[in-house]
Amino acid sequence: MEYRQLGRTGISVSAICLGTMTWGKQNTEAEGHQQMDYALDRGINFFDTAEMYAVPPSAETFGKTEEIIGTWFRNRGTRDKVVLATKVVGPGAHFSYIRDGKTRLDRENIVPALEDSLRRLQTDYVDLYQLHWPDRWTNMFGRLGYTHDPDAPITPPEETLDVLAELVRAGKVRHVGLSNDTPWGMMRFLHLAETRDQPRMVSIQNPYSLLNRTFEVGLAECAIREDCGLLAYSPLAGGALSGKYLGGARPPGARMTLFEHFSRYNKPLGIEATGRYVALAREHGLDPAQMALAFVTSRPFVTANIIGATTMEQLRANIASVDTPLSEAVLAGIEAIHGEIPNPCP
Repeated sequence: MEYRQLGRTGISVSAICLGTMTWGKQNTEAEGHQQMDYALDRGINFFDTAEMYAVPPSAETFGKTEEIIGTWFRNRGTRDKVVLATKVVGPGAHFSYIRDGKTRLDRENIVPALEDSLRRLQTDYVDLYQLHWPDRWTNMFGRLGYTHDPDAPITPPEETLDVLAELVRAGKVRHVGLSNDTPWGMMRFLHLAETRDQPRMVSIQNPYSLLNRTFEVGLAECAIREDCGLLAYSPLAGGALSGKYLGGARPPGARMTLFEHFSRYNKPLGIEATGRYVALAREHGLDPAQMALAFVTSRPFVTANIIGATTMEQLRANIASVDTPLSEAVLAGIEAIHGEIPNPCP
């Protein structure tokens, strides 16, 4: 396994990070424990979760994933072997069951959110505490343009960072990071950290895949120059880049089969691009999913590639992608497809 520096922390994390969002919904506790056992044995020391998991989110599954990780820590005694990342929910109309639906990135929310996460995770600290969404109106899933609303509510980043700084000083959080944020958001938090002597954001967790390379516009340079690397999520575009949904197929138990509203990667241009990426992989004797994952892991602005799996077969193949070589011909083929069908599923 390859290891990389997490920002300027001096912490080495595996280039493959174990994503956990299906545990408690598509996967049982026993299956989650089995995945963590295998991942740790394969050298993965970086696990990512969130208070709102499992996904799709619901009142019934809220916090279940963290609970599964917590029982694994308790049963295996492995807390010190894992760099653990979790997240606090930002504003969202879909979470009426979380803190009475008044989720903001302020003291009233962040402090109890962390305490509840620590209880579920059965630990007294997290290594990386991430802001799941910006506490402001900005571009989100499927919408790249920014429309400014001067009346939209916002928790000032200064206020959010003040709370995070207190949690770091208390030893409950080692480092802090962003998720689903923009170049302005990253640079604003970094500026505040430097000018106010507060914790520096060490990472940003945004979507990145062959079907969505929008991170490369603006954020990639920030990530490299500021040592605030990408934790890439959805690197297989919800499993689409494996090719399993091509031709309208809906395999039993697959995410798009179970949850039809996950249509973000099921757009005509996305399907066309996926077909071409799958064909390119097969032309070069590669597994399509492993080629897609290897591309993400190879990018210079990526700290870790967050993989997820619902079966052990998928997990083994996804982890093995770290050893998948990408020739110049493969990389040229990827760029040719991207040039003709850029970012079909942002």
